[in-house]
Amino acid sequence: MQKLLHCLHPLAGALAILCILSFMTASVISELYGSAPAIAATKHMILWGLLVLIPCLAFTGLSGYRAVGRSPRGQALVKLKRMRIIGINGICVLVPCAFFLAVRAAELRLDRLFYGVQIMELLAGSLNLALLILNFRDGLRLVRFRQI
Repeated sequence: MQKLLHCLHPLAGALAILCILSFMTASVISELYGSAPAIAATKHMILWGLLVLIPCLAFTGLSGYRAVGRSPRGQALVKLKRMRIIGINGICVLVPCAFFLAVRAAELRLDRLFYGVQIMELLAGSLNLALLILNFRDGLRLVRFRQI
């Protein structure tokens, strides 16, 4: 079971990174080049994408916690602290923003408030993306270090 967790953990983390990157890319492209209905469709699809992203993040966090045990140290502790920030940012900022933007876009109300929240979502998403990439990098370093 532990070996399976070690295999699935980086895959779930990589999928989470790809989800966030695709959400952000789709948002920016639809905002720059799409019509209002295209923006609404993008926001709607991002909501559906949360059904993939949230379980990936939850599994990544839980499997990482399980792998290091009750008293993580060193780089594992740093990764755990980052995951806490990622989780809080996702629950408190990104998920509410995604729902707000999807509802607002469906109503075709693309006003200053919509774009203000969109900017906040892109900034918070960028933070989560950066932290996930750092965790992925550090995870690879931890695995490499254990094999030496």
